Amino acid sequence: MTEGLRGPRSTRPRARPLSPEERREVILTATVPLLYEHGRSVTSRLIAEAAGVAEGTIFRVFATKDELVDEAIVRAFQPGDVVTRIEEIPSDRPLEERLVRLVSILQQRFRATFGLMQKVGMLGPPDHLHDSAQADAWRARLDALMVGVVGEDGAQLAVPPEDFVHVLRLLTFAGSHQKVADGRLLTPEQIVDVVLHGLERRN
Repeated sequence: MTEGLRGPRSTRPRARPLSPEERREVILTATVPLLYEHGRSVTSRLIAEAAGVAEGTIFRVFATKDELVDEAIVRAFQPGDVVTRIEEIPSDRPLEERLVRLVSILQQRFRATFGLMQKVGMLGPPDHLHDSAQADAWRARLDALMVGVVGEDGAQLAVPPEDFVHVLRLLTFAGSHQKVADGRLLTPEQIVDVVLHGLERRN
């Protein structure tokens, strides 16, 4: 009788419990965006809410909140979707248009990185990004991706494409940093105009 009033019991299977590694991944992923807003002052309660877990769950996979924050900072400096976004730049568009899109992607990445460093009180990226095989491999891959964006249009440049993208990246870095640029950030269009037309082959 009671069962009839309550309706049939749900036969939907329960979700599979997450493994410790899966919980760790969920918590790290939820923590990264919180760092951009709260820095190291982010609370374990906020992290737990963002991750959809109980607050105590955090400390079953991380010894302390500081350990979690440190790992999340390292995660935040990883390339993320930068590679995919660069690879999606259409090769059939004019060179200047492709370069503006490339610089926009890099500038967004740089500005997010600078903002995170300020929030968490860092003077530079994590040590492992300075002198490591992983860092060298990432820089080499980024250079190759940027050269790929230039493509066959590299023939119209006065310098090798590798030198061109080196200058392009440096100016994008400087023009995206509030202090380096004296608070006057360069737009992607300005950066591309300076580098592209300054390094065009002159007849």
